[in-house]
Amino acid sequence: MAGNSKRKGAIKKTGKGNRTAGSGGRVRRGLEGRGPTPKASERPYHQAHKVAKRAEKAKDTRPKRRTTSDAEWAAGRNSVVELLRGGVPVTAIYVAEGAERDNRLREAFKLAAEQGVRLLEVTRNEMDRMTSGAVHQGLAARLPAYEYAHADDLLDRADEAKEPVLIVALDSVTDPRNLGAVVRSAAGFGAHGVLIPERRAAGMTASAWKTSAGAAARLPIAQTVNLTRQLKAYQEAGCMVVGLAADGDISLPELVAAGGLAEGPLVVVVGSEGKGLGRLVAETCDQIVSIPMAGQLESLNAGVAASVALYAISQARLPG
Repeated sequence: MAGNSKRKGAIKKTGKGNRTAGSGGRVRRGLEGRGPTPKASERPYHQAHKVAKRAEKAKDTRPKRRTTSDAEWAAGRNSVVELLRGGVPVTAIYVAEGAERDNRLREAFKLAAEQGVRLLEVTRNEMDRMTSGAVHQGLAARLPAYEYAHADDLLDRADEAKEPVLIVALDSVTDPRNLGAVVRSAAGFGAHGVLIPERRAAGMTASAWKTSAGAAARLPIAQTVNLTRQLKAYQEAGCMVVGLAADGDISLPELVAAGGLAEGPLVVVVGSEGKGLGRLVAETCDQIVSIPMAGQLESLNAGVAASVALYAISQARLPG
């Protein structure tokens, strides 16, 4: 409406008498110092900051150690006694109410007391449930979830011992008893660890523990998501990778005679019981090696093959 000075926006107010409209205070605040200019790497939207963040993230790419998803159970009097005799770490021993006392049960009680293992009494129904209906004969042992090492830990172990690396890698070995046998031989012949795939392969179950005769408590076992990729990483670290196969290009004695096994870091890859080495794994190996045998026997199982190869390597590495 014309002449209405009260209309909003009709009169432009000045700073005089209207401090909020003035710019003095705000200008002064705007002119105040803001401190030194941040470094380029500290500015969130600067390329240098992004590069620094990526470098920080890549500084430690080693994942946390993995553990088995749950505790393992060993059922049966012979199995429990063998675990205790072998020094396998056991969380607790469970005995069913009313279980008949025989020599094996008494020995299990004695070994458990000597090793400080808890002894618990449960109902037979409860033991059936815990062992998933296995034939437990009134006695069962619970093993803790196994903590796997990282693949690089095996290299670190050799470096700490100031020894040439010796690692055994298993390609899809699915029998836990073969895994346990390999672990036992690896510990006995001076290997620095065993590498296994995370999937489609045996893990450290109660059966593997029992076959290893406690060696798994002394020797690190590492898991890897991709065996081929990890073997290449070992090669980049300076290791020679040899695979064991019946149709190898060179025999084990010839490889030992050629030298190099005593001086250089070495990874020995053992194939599965039926199919042997996978195609990608075999192509990754620097050398495919066979173990000569007499007669019609075509191949050895994984545990025996690893033992034979590790013995030959250990002899080649003897001083003198």
